Amino acid sequence: MNLNRFPRVRLTHNPTPLHPMTRLSNHLGGPEIWIKRDDCTGLATGGNKTRKLEFLVGEALEQGADILVTQGAVQSNHARQTVAAACLHGMKCHILLERRVPDHEENYEQTGNVLLNKMFGATIEYRPAGLDMNAEAQEACRKLEQEGAKPYFIPGGGSNEVGALGYVECALELNAQINQQSLVFDRLVHATGSTGTQAGLVAGLEGIHAGLPVLGICVRNPRQKQIEAVHGLVSKTTHKLGIPDIDIDRVDADDGYVGEGYGIPNEGTLEAIHLLAKTEGILLDPVYSGKGMAGLIDHVRKGTFSKNEKILFLHTGGSTALFAYEKMLLDA
Repeated sequence: MNLNRFPRVRLTHNPTPLHPMTRLSNHLGGPEIWIKRDDCTGLATGGNKTRKLEFLVGEALEQGADILVTQGAVQSNHARQTVAAACLHGMKCHILLERRVPDHEENYEQTGNVLLNKMFGATIEYRPAGLDMNAEAQEACRKLEQEGAKPYFIPGGGSNEVGALGYVECALELNAQINQQSLVFDRLVHATGSTGTQAGLVAGLEGIHAGLPVLGICVRNPRQKQIEAVHGLVSKTTHKLGIPDIDIDRVDADDGYVGEGYGIPNEGTLEAIHLLAKTEGILLDPVYSGKGMAGLIDHVRKGTFSKNEKILFLHTGGSTALFAYEKMLLDA
């Protein structure tokens, strides 16, 4: 599976660490839990979008673009990494931020990722909740073209068949680490949202017959909708790679930890954040990895994951957003 034939820039500090979480495993009294630290990818405090941006920015530069245009929720980790990648390659960046999270804290639109977006020099527009944000961003591209710019559109989360190549690459990297350390994992768990991370992992792991099932913990969509969306992108990604398509039954998701909605932590999310901080010194985020870990912890407690299993958690990053949830975290 040769990824070198696709345009690419180097943004990621890889391979990212793979190590056991012994204190967490002992605390839960369940399976042996390991972590793949894609919060340590390096760009602008790290996160999973950096891998996707290697291929997206590579294509943008090949097409002669001078400005990246993307969208996300107000505290979007993807937006922060996109504007940082633009800085690194001498490009401008325009971001559309959706006011998706209701009843947020007072400084929600000034701190965390928003602060870093401004420091990196992004131009920002806000939109109310419920719009087709990719369509809004594409319209922004058309306006920029009329002004003489050369925009390159990146969908929310960097989740298309170009961005998903970043997690095909991650699957290959992970498989090499597993072989080097003589490990066998029973499943990989991570937070799934815009679909690119899970689609890339499934395409990569299934494409090399790694035998490692992937469970996505939903942060927004109902289970079946998420499975269908992920599989749709898996199919586009395998087509781009020129490898056989993958059956939808190889895509799995659990929507039991979404709570009240996207970006709204529930009791389990907050417990997971505090537990990882106090047992492993690892910071999760309130939107993605906190919900993903909450799902993993609950599956251990329910016995869905047996004590004899070895579970791998992919940390997708996002701790910068913690600052936008200060009161909620301190009150938990």
